[in-house]
Amino acid sequence: MQVHYLTYDDIQLVPAFSSVASRKNISLKTKVSRNYQLCIPLVASCMDTVCESEMAIALAEMGGVGCIHRFMSIEHQAKEVTHVVTALYNDDVSKIWYNSGIETKQIPVMAAVGANGDFADRAGALVNAGANIILIDVAHGHHENVKDAIYKLKSMLPNHIDIIAGNIASAKAAQDLEYWGADGLRVGVGGGSLCTTRVKTGFGVPNVTCLEQILEVANIPVMADGGIRTSGDISKALALGSHCVMLGSLIAGTKEAPGQVIEKPNGLYKRYRGAASLETKSVHGQEQRNVEGESTVIPFKGGVKFVVAGLLDGVRSALSYGGANNLKEFRPDYIIVTNAGQAEAKPHLLF
Repeated sequence: MQVHYLTYDDIQLVPAFSSVASRKNISLKTKVSRNYQLCIPLVASCMDTVCESEMAIALAEMGGVGCIHRFMSIEHQAKEVTHVVTALYNDDVSKIWYNSGIETKQIPVMAAVGANGDFADRAGALVNAGANIILIDVAHGHHENVKDAIYKLKSMLPNHIDIIAGNIASAKAAQDLEYWGADGLRVGVGGGSLCTTRVKTGFGVPNVTCLEQILEVANIPVMADGGIRTSGDISKALALGSHCVMLGSLIAGTKEAPGQVIEKPNGLYKRYRGAASLETKSVHGQEQRNVEGESTVIPFKGGVKFVVAGLLDGVRSALSYGGANNLKEFRPDYIIVTNAGQAEAKPHLLF
């Protein structure tokens, strides 16, 4: 058994010789699933305070994708998907993707389902509305229910529909989900900013080692999910070989995130809650058991495009430091750092 399991703060990437002439020319094109590509490696999380159609459209306008959450009626979720599909035919949007060699009909439209209950009816309605990627959204993806759900969806949906499954945290889980027919993997258990799974259950694997072990065996695209707090963390996940990164807290609190702006004496805020939080379960009429998340308010951040632009600036700079013109070339070495090294890595002359 490996003695030390690492997460993002435990490592730093080592600069490499670079001939990158300009960060503007760096390509961030990648895959999100077996048959669908992205212009940028960012996915909006399928949380009810992160992604509905407004967020998904904004991400599509930048070359990414948003996953429409499942905590609503089938009809409502299908309408959200329809809004996204309609927006993709805007000339400004389709041009961004076309310039990356991706035709409008191949732009990913992603929506989430569970692994039991109405998942099959929901998936059918979402595909009829225009979704081409269905994400099976459960906390423990290495589960018989997920196996059965993949089999069911693969048997009933058209061949051009990809299935992403997760969340998982082991190489065996990756091998099994791929064998069952998944077209992409959502990787990470217990690392989310409001997730309490590791505290409540003791289960979870630090994200860097988790990704390394899964990427060693996976033959389908891997999406890193959880524990992403900075553009540096995004860069580390991509440097390890992840194809894309799912964002929750980094884009929560933006104008495009669902929910009203809350005025307080000290500023503007929006709600942000974990998918397995008591608040989420209460709001959506779910059984209030197996709570593994928290809820909070976070400062209002303005438009998501401004936030994402800053993240992408950091990622492009990372590729430049790593001597890479694209994500396939971006495989720098990393070192393990001490607590002192972690402190040195952050601004330390601020009072």
